[in-house]
Amino acid sequence: MPSSPASPSAGSSVSRRGLLGAAAIVGAAPALLGAEAASAAPAHRQSRVPLDRISVQLYTLRDQLSADLAASLAQLRAIGYTRVEHAGFVGRTAAQFRGFLDAAGLKATSGHVAIPQPWDATAWQRALDDANIVGNRLIVHPFFGVDATGQPIRDGARYHALARDLNRAGALARRAGLDFGYHNHHLEFVRQDGGSRTGYDILTAETDPDLVHLEVDLFWAWRGAADPVDLVQRHRGRIRQVHVKDMDTAASFTDPGAGLIDFGRIFEHAREAGLVEYIVERDDAGTPPRTPADALTTARNGYRFLSDLRF
Repeated sequence: MPSSPASPSAGSSVSRRGLLGAAAIVGAAPALLGAEAASAAPAHRQSRVPLDRISVQLYTLRDQLSADLAASLAQLRAIGYTRVEHAGFVGRTAAQFRGFLDAAGLKATSGHVAIPQPWDATAWQRALDDANIVGNRLIVHPFFGVDATGQPIRDGARYHALARDLNRAGALARRAGLDFGYHNHHLEFVRQDGGSRTGYDILTAETDPDLVHLEVDLFWAWRGAADPVDLVQRHRGRIRQVHVKDMDTAASFTDPGAGLIDFGRIFEHAREAGLVEYIVERDDAGTPPRTPADALTTARNGYRFLSDLRF
Protein backbone atom coordinates (compact mmCIF):
# COMPACT_ATOMS: atom_id res chain seq x y z
CA MET A 1 0.00 0.00 0.00
CA PRO A 2 1.42 3.52 -0.79
CA SER A 3 2.77 5.42 2.20
CA SER A 4 0.68 8.29 3.62
CA PRO A 5 1.61 11.84 2.51
CA ALA A 6 3.71 13.72 5.05
CA SER A 7 1.81 15.96 7.46
CA PRO A 8 2.09 19.75 6.78
CA SER A 9 2.83 20.27 10.43
CA ALA A 10 6.11 18.43 9.93
CA GLY A 11 7.34 21.38 7.91
CA SER A 12 6.93 19.91 4.46
CA SER A 13 5.31 21.97 1.73
CA VAL A 14 2.54 19.81 0.30
CA SER A 15 0.20 21.44 -2.17
CA ARG A 16 -3.57 20.85 -2.29
CA ARG A 17 -3.12 19.46 -5.81
CA GLY A 18 -0.51 16.98 -4.52
CA LEU A 19 -2.75 15.81 -1.70
CA LEU A 20 -5.68 15.28 -4.05
CA GLY A 21 -3.47 13.41 -6.51
CA ALA A 22 -2.14 11.13 -3.79
CA ALA A 23 -5.66 10.50 -2.50
CA ALA A 24 -6.81 9.61 -6.00
CA ILE A 25 -4.01 7.07 -6.35
CA VAL A 26 -4.77 5.50 -2.96
CA GLY A 27 -8.49 5.38 -3.76
CA ALA A 28 -7.90 3.81 -7.14
CA ALA A 29 -5.56 1.10 -5.85
CA PRO A 30 -8.25 -1.35 -4.64
CA ALA A 31 -10.12 -1.02 -7.91
CA LEU A 32 -6.94 -1.59 -9.91
CA LEU A 33 -6.01 -4.60 -7.79
CA GLY A 34 -9.54 -5.95 -8.16
CA ALA A 35 -9.39 -5.56 -11.94
CA GLU A 36 -6.05 -7.37 -12.05
CA ALA A 37 -7.38 -10.17 -9.85
CA ALA A 38 -10.48 -10.52 -11.99
CA SER A 39 -8.44 -10.72 -15.17
CA ALA A 40 -6.07 -13.26 -13.61
CA ALA A 41 -8.87 -15.47 -12.19
CA PRO A 42 -10.38 -18.00 -14.62
CA ALA A 43 -13.93 -17.16 -15.68
CA HIS A 44 -16.54 -19.35 -14.00
CA ARG A 45 -18.25 -21.35 -16.70
CA GLN A 46 -21.66 -22.62 -15.70
CA SER A 47 -22.38 -26.18 -16.73
CA ARG A 48 -25.79 -27.64 -17.48
CA VAL A 49 -27.41 -31.00 -18.12
CA PRO A 50 -27.55 -31.61 -21.90
CA LEU A 51 -31.22 -31.54 -22.88
CA ASP A 52 -30.85 -34.54 -25.17
CA ARG A 53 -29.60 -36.64 -22.23
CA ILE A 54 -32.64 -36.06 -20.02
CA SER A 55 -34.87 -39.13 -19.75
CA VAL A 56 -37.74 -40.36 -17.59
CA GLN A 57 -38.28 -43.79 -16.06
CA LEU A 58 -41.71 -44.91 -17.26
CA TYR A 59 -42.33 -46.72 -13.97
CA THR A 60 -43.14 -43.23 -12.69
CA LEU A 61 -46.20 -43.15 -14.98
CA ARG A 62 -47.14 -46.82 -14.75
CA ASP A 63 -50.86 -46.24 -14.05
CA GLN A 64 -51.22 -43.56 -16.68
CA LEU A 65 -49.45 -45.70 -19.28
CA SER A 66 -51.77 -48.61 -18.54
CA ALA A 67 -54.81 -46.37 -18.99
CA ASP A 68 -53.70 -44.72 -22.24
CA LEU A 69 -50.24 -45.58 -23.55
CA ALA A 70 -50.36 -43.44 -26.70
CA ALA A 71 -51.62 -40.29 -24.97
CA SER A 72 -49.19 -40.63 -22.07
CA LEU A 73 -46.17 -40.96 -24.36
CA ALA A 74 -47.38 -38.00 -26.41
CA GLN A 75 -47.62 -35.91 -23.22
CA LEU A 76 -44.02 -36.77 -22.32
CA ARG A 77 -42.87 -35.66 -25.75
CA ALA A 78 -44.82 -32.41 -25.36
CA ILE A 79 -42.96 -31.72 -22.10
CA GLY A 80 -39.68 -31.97 -24.01
CA TYR A 81 -38.48 -35.53 -23.46
CA THR A 82 -36.94 -37.28 -26.44
CA ARG A 83 -35.87 -40.42 -24.58
CA VAL A 84 -37.35 -42.70 -21.94
CA GLU A 85 -36.33 -45.70 -19.87
CA HIS A 86 -38.94 -48.44 -19.88
CA ALA A 87 -39.78 -50.94 -17.14
CA GLY A 88 -41.62 -53.44 -19.31
CA PHE A 89 -43.79 -53.07 -22.38
CA VAL A 90 -47.16 -52.29 -20.75
CA GLY A 91 -48.77 -55.53 -21.92
CA ARG A 92 -47.48 -55.19 -25.50
CA THR A 93 -44.87 -57.09 -27.46
CA ALA A 94 -41.52 -55.40 -27.99
CA ALA A 95 -42.47 -54.56 -31.58
CA GLN A 96 -45.84 -53.12 -30.57
CA PHE A 97 -44.28 -51.03 -27.83
CA ARG A 98 -41.69 -49.72 -30.29
CA GLY A 99 -44.54 -48.65 -32.56
CA PHE A 100 -46.08 -46.53 -29.80
CA LEU A 101 -42.70 -44.93 -29.08
CA ASP A 102 -42.10 -44.13 -32.74
CA ALA A 103 -45.56 -42.58 -33.07
CA ALA A 104 -44.84 -40.32 -30.09
CA GLY A 105 -41.38 -39.33 -31.33
CA LEU A 106 -39.62 -40.98 -28.39
CA LYS A 107 -36.71 -43.42 -28.10
CA ALA A 108 -36.41 -45.97 -25.29
CA THR A 109 -32.66 -45.64 -25.02
CA SER A 110 -32.66 -47.70 -21.82
CA GLY A 111 -34.77 -50.41 -20.22
CA HIS A 112 -35.05 -52.17 -16.86
CA VAL A 113 -34.98 -55.93 -17.37
CA ALA A 114 -34.14 -58.37 -14.58
CA ILE A 115 -31.60 -61.06 -15.38
CA PRO A 116 -32.96 -64.61 -14.93
CA GLN A 117 -32.48 -66.09 -11.45
CA PRO A 118 -31.36 -68.82 -11.49
CA TRP A 119 -29.23 -67.94 -14.48
CA ASP A 120 -30.69 -68.90 -17.85
CA ALA A 121 -28.70 -67.78 -20.89
CA THR A 122 -31.48 -68.64 -23.34
CA ALA A 123 -34.06 -66.56 -21.49
CA TRP A 124 -31.63 -63.67 -21.22
CA GLN A 125 -30.93 -63.80 -24.95
CA ARG A 126 -34.65 -63.41 -25.61
CA ALA A 127 -34.66 -60.32 -23.39
CA LEU A 128 -31.72 -58.91 -25.34
CA ASP A 129 -33.50 -59.56 -28.63
CA ASP A 130 -36.51 -57.62 -27.34
CA ALA A 131 -34.24 -54.79 -26.17
CA ASN A 132 -32.85 -54.44 -29.67
CA ILE A 133 -36.33 -54.45 -31.19
CA VAL A 134 -37.41 -51.65 -28.85
CA GLY A 135 -34.24 -49.73 -29.68
CA ASN A 136 -32.43 -49.84 -26.35
CA ARG A 137 -28.77 -48.91 -26.15
CA LEU A 138 -28.58 -49.71 -22.46
CA ILE A 139 -30.27 -52.47 -20.47
CA VAL A 140 -30.25 -52.48 -16.68
CA HIS A 141 -30.88 -55.03 -13.93
CA PRO A 142 -33.30 -53.15 -11.64
CA PHE A 143 -33.45 -54.74 -8.19
CA PHE A 144 -31.69 -56.95 -5.64
CA GLY A 145 -31.14 -57.08 -1.92
CA VAL A 146 -34.00 -58.79 -0.06
CA ASP A 147 -34.30 -62.42 1.00
CA ALA A 148 -37.38 -64.65 0.78
CA THR A 149 -38.81 -63.09 3.94
CA GLY A 150 -38.43 -59.55 2.63
CA GLN A 151 -35.49 -58.74 4.89
CA PRO A 152 -32.18 -57.23 3.69
CA ILE A 153 -29.66 -59.82 2.53
CA ARG A 154 -26.70 -60.08 4.91
CA ASP A 155 -25.11 -63.20 3.40
CA GLY A 156 -22.26 -62.09 1.16
CA ALA A 157 -22.40 -65.37 -0.77
CA ARG A 158 -25.62 -64.14 -2.39
CA TYR A 159 -23.84 -61.06 -3.69
CA HIS A 160 -20.86 -63.07 -4.93
CA ALA A 161 -23.27 -65.27 -6.90
CA LEU A 162 -25.12 -62.28 -8.33
CA ALA A 163 -21.83 -60.69 -9.43
CA ARG A 164 -21.02 -63.83 -11.45
CA ASP A 165 -24.43 -63.72 -13.12
CA LEU A 166 -24.14 -60.00 -13.85
CA ASN A 167 -20.85 -60.65 -15.64
CA ARG A 168 -22.51 -63.38 -17.69
CA ALA A 169 -25.39 -61.10 -18.55
CA GLY A 170 -23.03 -58.28 -19.46
CA ALA A 171 -20.99 -60.48 -21.77
CA LEU A 172 -24.08 -61.58 -23.71
CA ALA A 173 -25.39 -58.01 -23.81
CA ARG A 174 -22.12 -56.79 -25.24
CA ARG A 175 -22.31 -59.40 -27.98
CA ALA A 176 -25.82 -58.13 -28.75
CA GLY A 177 -24.53 -54.55 -29.06
CA LEU A 178 -25.99 -53.41 -25.74
CA ASP A 179 -24.45 -51.79 -22.68
CA PHE A 180 -25.52 -53.64 -19.51
CA GLY A 181 -25.81 -52.00 -16.10
CA TYR A 182 -26.89 -52.47 -12.49
CA HIS A 183 -29.37 -50.22 -10.66
CA ASN A 184 -29.08 -49.87 -6.88
CA HIS A 185 -31.53 -49.31 -4.07
CA HIS A 186 -30.51 -48.79 -0.43
CA LEU A 187 -30.33 -52.50 0.38
CA GLU A 188 -26.96 -53.00 -1.30
CA PHE A 189 -25.32 -50.74 1.28
CA VAL A 190 -26.04 -53.16 4.15
CA ARG A 191 -22.84 -54.72 5.55
CA GLN A 192 -22.35 -58.39 4.81
CA ASP A 193 -21.25 -61.33 6.98
CA GLY A 194 -20.86 -59.17 10.08
CA GLY A 195 -17.93 -57.30 8.52
CA SER A 196 -17.40 -53.87 7.00
CA ARG A 197 -17.92 -54.84 3.35
CA THR A 198 -21.29 -53.97 1.84
CA GLY A 199 -23.18 -55.76 -0.89
CA TYR A 200 -22.38 -52.84 -3.19
CA ASP A 201 -18.67 -53.27 -2.42
CA ILE A 202 -18.90 -56.91 -3.52
CA LEU A 203 -20.85 -56.19 -6.70
CA THR A 204 -18.62 -53.35 -7.86
CA ALA A 205 -15.40 -55.24 -7.06
CA GLU A 206 -16.42 -58.54 -8.64
CA THR A 207 -18.12 -57.34 -11.81
CA ASP A 208 -16.09 -56.36 -14.85
CA PRO A 209 -16.39 -52.60 -15.50
CA ASP A 210 -16.29 -53.35 -19.24
CA LEU A 211 -19.33 -55.60 -18.88
CA VAL A 212 -21.37 -53.99 -16.09
CA HIS A 213 -21.78 -50.24 -15.72
CA LEU A 214 -23.54 -48.55 -12.80
CA GLU A 215 -26.89 -46.81 -12.87
CA VAL A 216 -26.81 -44.93 -9.56
CA ASP A 217 -30.18 -44.12 -8.04
CA LEU A 218 -29.30 -40.92 -6.21
CA PHE A 219 -32.25 -41.11 -3.79
CA TRP A 220 -31.58 -44.70 -2.75
CA ALA A 221 -27.85 -44.09 -2.48
CA TRP A 222 -28.56 -41.29 0.01
CA ARG A 223 -30.98 -43.56 1.89
CA GLY A 224 -28.26 -46.18 2.04
CA ALA A 225 -25.87 -43.59 3.54
CA ALA A 226 -23.69 -43.42 0.43
CA ASP A 227 -22.66 -40.00 -0.85
CA PRO A 228 -22.99 -40.13 -4.66
CA VAL A 229 -19.86 -37.97 -5.02
CA ASP A 230 -17.92 -40.60 -3.08
CA LEU A 231 -19.35 -43.25 -5.41
CA VAL A 232 -18.14 -41.26 -8.41
CA GLN A 233 -14.65 -41.01 -6.99
CA ARG A 234 -14.57 -44.73 -6.30
CA HIS A 235 -16.00 -45.74 -9.68
CA ARG A 236 -14.66 -43.19 -12.15
CA GLY A 237 -15.96 -43.66 -15.66
CA ARG A 238 -18.35 -46.41 -14.65
CA ILE A 239 -21.48 -44.46 -13.66
CA ARG A 240 -23.19 -44.03 -17.02
CA GLN A 241 -26.71 -43.32 -15.75
CA VAL A 242 -28.34 -41.73 -12.71
CA HIS A 243 -31.91 -41.78 -11.46
CA VAL A 244 -32.84 -38.25 -10.46
CA LYS A 245 -35.35 -38.33 -7.63
CA ASP A 246 -35.36 -36.11 -4.56
CA MET A 247 -35.78 -36.68 -0.82
CA ASP A 248 -37.99 -34.64 1.49
CA THR A 249 -37.37 -33.88 5.18
CA ALA A 250 -39.11 -37.12 6.17
CA ALA A 251 -36.67 -39.11 3.96
CA SER A 252 -39.48 -39.89 1.51
CA PHE A 253 -39.92 -39.07 -2.17
CA THR A 254 -40.44 -35.64 -3.65
CA ASP A 255 -40.04 -34.16 -7.12
CA PRO A 256 -36.52 -33.32 -8.32
CA GLY A 257 -35.45 -29.92 -7.01
CA ALA A 258 -38.03 -29.82 -4.22
CA GLY A 259 -36.01 -31.72 -1.63
CA LEU A 260 -32.67 -32.06 0.12
CA ILE A 261 -30.36 -33.57 -2.50
CA ASP A 262 -27.81 -31.16 -3.99
CA PHE A 263 -27.87 -32.43 -7.57
CA GLY A 264 -25.58 -29.66 -8.83
CA ARG A 265 -22.82 -30.81 -6.47
CA ILE A 266 -23.15 -34.33 -7.89
CA PHE A 267 -23.39 -33.31 -11.54
CA GLU A 268 -20.21 -31.24 -11.27
CA HIS A 269 -18.56 -34.66 -11.48
CA ALA A 270 -20.52 -35.84 -14.52
CA ARG A 271 -17.50 -36.19 -16.79
CA GLU A 272 -15.52 -37.97 -14.10
CA ALA A 273 -18.45 -40.34 -13.55
CA GLY A 274 -18.95 -41.07 -17.25
CA LEU A 275 -22.59 -39.89 -17.25
CA VAL A 276 -24.57 -40.16 -20.46
CA GLU A 277 -28.15 -40.18 -19.11
CA TYR A 278 -30.09 -38.32 -16.40
CA ILE A 279 -33.36 -40.15 -15.68
CA VAL A 280 -36.23 -38.50 -13.79
CA GLU A 281 -38.13 -40.88 -11.51
CA ARG A 282 -40.45 -40.94 -8.53
CA ASP A 283 -41.33 -44.34 -7.09
CA ASP A 284 -44.59 -43.33 -5.42
CA ALA A 285 -46.07 -41.42 -8.35
CA GLY A 286 -49.61 -42.67 -8.93
CA THR A 287 -49.74 -44.42 -5.54
CA PRO A 288 -52.60 -43.12 -3.31
CA PRO A 289 -52.97 -40.39 -2.24
CA ARG A 290 -51.02 -39.44 -5.37
CA THR A 291 -52.79 -39.80 -8.71
CA PRO A 292 -51.75 -40.48 -12.32
CA ALA A 293 -52.02 -36.73 -12.91
CA ASP A 294 -49.43 -36.23 -10.15
CA ALA A 295 -47.12 -38.60 -12.01
CA LEU A 296 -47.25 -36.41 -15.10
CA THR A 297 -46.57 -33.38 -12.88
CA THR A 298 -43.46 -35.14 -11.57
CA ALA A 299 -42.29 -35.76 -15.14
CA ARG A 300 -42.88 -32.09 -15.98
CA ASN A 301 -41.19 -30.80 -12.81
CA GLY A 302 -38.23 -33.10 -13.30
CA TYR A 303 -37.64 -32.04 -16.88
CA ARG A 304 -37.94 -28.36 -15.98
CA PHE A 305 -35.58 -28.73 -13.02
CA LEU A 306 -32.88 -30.49 -15.03
CA SER A 307 -33.28 -28.06 -17.93
CA ASP A 308 -32.86 -25.03 -15.66
CA LEU A 309 -30.13 -26.41 -13.37
CA ARG A 310 -26.72 -24.69 -13.56
CA PHE A 311 -23.68 -25.89 -11.65
